[in-house]
Amino acid sequence: MSFEFFIGSRYLRTKQKQAFISLITILSIAGVTVGVMALIVVIAVMTGFEYDLKSRILGVESHIVIMRHNVPFSDYRNILEHVENTDGVEAATPFINSQVILRSSLSLSGAVLRGIDPASANKVIKNLDTVSLKNLIETDQKESTSIAMPSIILGKELAKNLGVIQGDPVYLISPMGMISPIGHIPTMKRFKVAGLFESGMYEYDRTLAYIHIKDAQKILRLGDSVNGIEVRVNDIYNARNIAGSIVKKLGFQYWARDWMQMNQNLFSALKLEKTVMFIILALIVLVAAFNIASMLIMMVMEKTKDIAILKAMGATDKSIRKIFVLKGTVIGSIGIIFGVCMGFLLCTVLKYYQFIELPGDVYYITTLPVKLELLDVVTIASAAMAISFLSTLYPARQASKLDPVEALRYG
Repeated sequence: MSFEFFIGSRYLRTKQKQAFISLITILSIAGVTVGVMALIVVIAVMTGFEYDLKSRILGVESHIVIMRHNVPFSDYRNILEHVENTDGVEAATPFINSQVILRSSLSLSGAVLRGIDPASANKVIKNLDTVSLKNLIETDQKESTSIAMPSIILGKELAKNLGVIQGDPVYLISPMGMISPIGHIPTMKRFKVAGLFESGMYEYDRTLAYIHIKDAQKILRLGDSVNGIEVRVNDIYNARNIAGSIVKKLGFQYWARDWMQMNQNLFSALKLEKTVMFIILALIVLVAAFNIASMLIMMVMEKTKDIAILKAMGATDKSIRKIFVLKGTVIGSIGIIFGVCMGFLLCTVLKYYQFIELPGDVYYITTLPVKLELLDVVTIASAAMAISFLSTLYPARQASKLDPVEALRYG
């Protein structure tokens, strides 16, 4: 054991003559503990929000969307085969997208119409239940009968606005109609509500409606064309590279966007908010670091004679600095350990005992989502340790600059 470590540990264990310094030491440890605990809990909650939001969005949207520049996407079956054979691709499905008006006997509402292939859509879009998709397939099989009414799947909020439930009829009105002597006539077709879906995102549940891709092609007069292809990949964080390889294989006529590009503003805002909260809450640890510095400065004043004796016995300035840096760092480490333990405990309580409720009309969830990641904990602990270490440098430097002759003369 080096003598610096021995002296530093003695200073930690020995009872201080001045109780005020001991009080500041306790407050410094408590300040670091509270700061680290608050950082861990807040960052875990914000990471939980981001993770939950991401999972809900990717339950409705695909990981990659492939489209074509100003040319009808009529050869989509061959493209599907190329896309599905790309490394990293889990599934792919064609889609048609358009804005329509839905009318019921009680109300009328605008909607985003999605034409999907029920055979492959559930491999890419995870929020659609198998029963509703089965109804779309059965409708396609009964297409030969003239009395068969096509099916439509509505978001729960959209169905609530229209005042319809499963089994009720709705009229779909599309602007892609035909020209007559009296002007443009929009297309209108009657559908039966085959099912309702709930993604947990109000904007999706209020606007989305799904029908069979063949019905969408007829209503929008697209022939055998589609708007694009939706792709689901194995690794969502590698989606951009996979999209680039798909476009490179297909040629310049095609372009692709991954889920991060489609929701860039939202996730950038969440990342910025998380960073700002980290900086703001790190100020709590900074205040505790000021307490550590104040305690060490007062201790240097109290231990002036001890420092002078050590220097007279041959201790170097570097050794004196080490003694006080060691004490301040140990105090910070104790606070960090307590803070990490309490942060883990509070996150566990929030995760399994969801006693904090959020208003459902304001947030899309009713309880706090908590997701604690090891990297966040390591980053918080490292930042707190760095702040604690920096707070020891000035007092340690002042201690090493003491003149032993002057200290012993007036000590």
